[in-house]
Amino acid sequence: QVQLVESGGGLVQAGGSLKLSCAVVSGSIFRLNGMGWYRQAPGKQRELVAAITSGGIANYADSVKDRFTISRDNAKNTVFLQMNSLKPEDPAVYYCNFVPPTPSWGQGTQVTVSS
Repeated sequence: QVQLVESGGGLVQAGGSLKLSCAVVSGSIFRLNGMGWYRQAPGKQRELVAAITSGGIANYADSVKDRFTISRDNAKNTVFLQMNSLKPEDPAVYYCNFVPPTPSWGQGTQVTVSS
């Protein structure tokens, strides 16, 4: 069973930066699959904000394009999300998962932005 462990969230001022990490405990399937960062704000549906293919090609939601950067380290089964220029609309619980996602979600990591 896949285990996803997110970390790196916290409180940051608007305009600041955070870097999220996700360790994927899944054996050998990590490097073969696309990965994504999803977020869910209170009262809203979970949305995919950044994705990266097994070959390293990244795509972003318009709301985070040019501010967030997704990357992966296949040797360490880890995916990252560098978030710059954080805005008041970015706060949410951030999750990583495969793309498309598996039913096994981690606990996520909370990102809070103060104005």
